[in-house]
Amino acid sequence: MKKATIYSITQGFRLKCDAIAPDKSISHRSAMFSLLAKGESVVENFLRAEDTMNTLQIVKDLGAKVVDDGKVLRISSQGIQESFDILDCGNSGTGMRLFCGLLASAKGHFILTGDEYLKRRPMKRVTTPLKDIGAFLDGRQEGDLAPLSIRGGSLKAFTYKSKIASAQVKSAMILAALSADGECSYEEPELSRDHTERMLKGMGAELEVKGLVTKIKPLKGLLEPLHIRVPADPSSAFFFAVAAAITPDAEVVIEGVTFNPTRIEAFKALERMGAKITYELKNEKYEPIGDIYVKSAPLKAITIEDNISWLIDELPALSIAMACAEGTSIIKNAEELRVKESDRISTVVDNLKNCDIKTTEFEDGYTVTGGTLQPALINSFGDHRIAMSFAIGGLKCGMKIEDIDCIQTSFPNFFDILAQITKVEL
Repeated sequence: MKKATIYSITQGFRLKCDAIAPDKSISHRSAMFSLLAKGESVVENFLRAEDTMNTLQIVKDLGAKVVDDGKVLRISSQGIQESFDILDCGNSGTGMRLFCGLLASAKGHFILTGDEYLKRRPMKRVTTPLKDIGAFLDGRQEGDLAPLSIRGGSLKAFTYKSKIASAQVKSAMILAALSADGECSYEEPELSRDHTERMLKGMGAELEVKGLVTKIKPLKGLLEPLHIRVPADPSSAFFFAVAAAITPDAEVVIEGVTFNPTRIEAFKALERMGAKITYELKNEKYEPIGDIYVKSAPLKAITIEDNISWLIDELPALSIAMACAEGTSIIKNAEELRVKESDRISTVVDNLKNCDIKTTEFEDGYTVTGGTLQPALINSFGDHRIAMSFAIGGLKCGMKIEDIDCIQTSFPNFFDILAQITKVEL
């Protein structure tokens, strides 16, 4: 189990668009959705991390032909084929939950599995609504835990009102709806990330989004192939935005990031805390893309209780900013944090306490009272975002972090970038 020790940061740095990891959510979807397309899909700047490469391997296992020159993926499919192999999603909840929806109507029998952490993550939030519309899914603990067994079949048209705002659940149901026997409707309590809707509409799917309701018509045939350059991942970029925000006189320019409103809420929160942030839009096709400029400033506490699903992955890093801010910050309505790669409420609270930061945990969130971060031994619990967040915290005080291998799942060159702006010992 690898450890990292982090030291102080330099004051000014610029991150090129090819330095920040390409967007993980869009990379997953670009590989998966190519299975629904007629002809060759072309994907540039695909994230080459463990999670997304596992998704790409599953796409191959499902019959797609993939040509990869190291820079561009060319993916061709004649439709989903039954696999001889067990489909390994690795650590990716996104991969497993979306493949549940995609395969629920595919002809054949499929087994989805993952690593030791993914096998402990709840799946009923996807398997239950899918079974309600006729899907044949099962797994451990009555379909709640992987490995999951799927036998594709006919699906019924549905009108579904979700109790949670989850892009993974929504995406699984939209993918299932594409093969249902009539028009479907999906409603969520709060708008979650909408990459699935944007990308499928761009490929020619008949989706209509009105407020919190998405209406989906079944496919009449295969979709148009994707031609996409995956933008830089704002969730990955955000670690370095926090690094600049908490370091006096520091600034960072982050190039080529998606400005999708459902993806930059964490930057808006950091801006509300006092950081100086500006956005320069460059172009937009499937996604609006541009450069983000971040300058440090004294930070103040904030309360976060709305649009939680828009910044669920960034809350651990935002908690580091809160630990460096004046006053007590509050995070509420964030129960979804408990079912990520780790129970992120408990892991953030416990590790901040180890750093001598006052925190209070409650069922749907926690408080963070700003203070002076102290060096500590951090347990990442195999959660890449916990490991990277406290690595950024280590820029203030020095930090030892256990189990950094998990960072490979989403941001393989994280420490390469960190080494450019600070001192890191692995």
